[in-house]
Amino acid sequence: MEALKERILRDGKCLEGGILKVDSFINHQMDPVLMKSIAVEFVRRFASADINKIVTIEASGIAPAIMTGYLLELPVVFAKKKKPVTMEGMLTTSVFSFTKQKSYDICLSSEFLGRGDRVLFIDDFLANGNAAKGIIDLVNQAGAELAGMGFVIEKAFQHGGDYLRQAGIRVESLAVIESLDGCKIKLKD
Repeated sequence: MEALKERILRDGKCLEGGILKVDSFINHQMDPVLMKSIAVEFVRRFASADINKIVTIEASGIAPAIMTGYLLELPVVFAKKKKPVTMEGMLTTSVFSFTKQKSYDICLSSEFLGRGDRVLFIDDFLANGNAAKGIIDLVNQAGAELAGMGFVIEKAFQHGGDYLRQAGIRVESLAVIESLDGCKIKLKD
């Protein structure tokens, strides 16, 4: 997706430790026109997938997930990082955050994900694959089926995508970062 790649190169910032900062247009301040283009591309790539629900994790995955859900006219469920007192039938798993360098529990209600659901997971980043592994666990706990995973940006050098693909999961990443060595953003063609 050329518009996304150009934006990453123009406005993305590299921080030490393999961190790509895209908070000026993806995950803090958002560019809604770019987000719509991202959703259009996810819809194109997953057009043949038989899905009835989109799942993401709060907070950064919500924008691309809701835009994709809007275009597909499908419900979007997001895993929460804090259990609300009102949630019943909770499914939980633990996820390690590369960016925050800590583990946290994510949860979602079995009321919104269960047998018969075919799930598309949408998120902003794929790095080590920890969030994706957490979602796989929740989908399995619910008895649902994972149809695929879409990521706005994949950091290929952190190998989460390799793990998921080797596990037989369909992964679609709109921009793939090959390297951030020397704090230079190198995109995969």
